[in-house]
Amino acid sequence: MRTLKFFALVFIVSMFSVGINAQSKKDRKIINDAKKAKKTLLKADAGLQRFFDDSAGYVLFPNVGKGGFIIGGASGNGVVYEGGEMIGMANLKKLNVGLQAGGQAIIEIIFFETSVDLDRFKEGKFQFSAEASAVVLKTGIAASAKYKDGVAVFALPKAGLMADASVGGQKFGYKPF
Repeated sequence: MRTLKFFALVFIVSMFSVGINAQSKKDRKIINDAKKAKKTLLKADAGLQRFFDDSAGYVLFPNVGKGGFIIGGASGNGVVYEGGEMIGMANLKKLNVGLQAGGQAIIEIIFFETSVDLDRFKEGKFQFSAEASAVVLKTGIAASAKYKDGVAVFALPKAGLMADASVGGQKFGYKPF
């Protein structure tokens, strides 16, 4: 019986180790940044807590870089959560042409209202329409925010200056753990 318990313990420890090592060093940094970003978002607007509590899932991009002069773009990496648990990694890319100038670093979070909406994201069938934009967080603004087409998007500027809160045209990738 002791031998069986020992082997069971070794199996559990080895499975736990495999789960930890399945993520690259880059992924672990993004995960840590996402945890910090969540705290920063809630500090900026505690009203976001209802989205964290009630959404089917969300993807949190802790470091999205946006920039451009006429031709612009954005990119970032993030963590996908379902039911409050991490389930994979995501990336976003955006290229656009139009009147724009500057650069900015933001935290971007996309909440999915239902599991169907989250599944669309995981299956690669999700992108924003051209006119979509994020709600720029200020204290108290999340309290009145609503889902639109199954998603609610929030952005919190970290640094830089750019007059653009658009998320239209963003393309996403998803990699499950």
